[in-house]
Amino acid sequence: MSYLAIKAWHLIWMVTWFAGLFYLPRLYVYHAMTEPDDRIGRERFKVMERKLFWGITTPGGVLTLAFGAWLLAAGGWAAYAKMGWLHAKLLLVALLVVYHVWCGKLLLDFKHERNRRSHVWFRWFNEAPVIVLIAVILLASLKPF
Repeated sequence: MSYLAIKAWHLIWMVTWFAGLFYLPRLYVYHAMTEPDDRIGRERFKVMERKLFWGITTPGGVLTLAFGAWLLAAGGWAAYAKMGWLHAKLLLVALLVVYHVWCGKLLLDFKHERNRRSHVWFRWFNEAPVIVLIAVILLASLKPF
């Protein structure tokens, strides 16, 4: 596969991953707002969250990382040693993986009725991937250092 094809697949899966990371915390906002006696509503959110996390977000993240590693290997590891922008991008990607895992922990909290966070907290939590996306795109496009 050509370098540009690998890059295209990396971007396709990155968009998929971010779509899940943008929408999953939004579902958590609505789930946290669900009334305690609305059993049907809470169960519906649990199904939606589970399917989004395991069916779209996680495969998107894994494939983003796989194609990203393939890009690094195809470009020659040694060439990247002096690219500070890439090191910064990889640090942000690592933080995004931590955020993804945290979303999985929150999924389990909702599944087992252990959520104690408010919908307002989830609204703020939902902003983190936006900041990371902006920073990653600026780093990858501008290559500032």
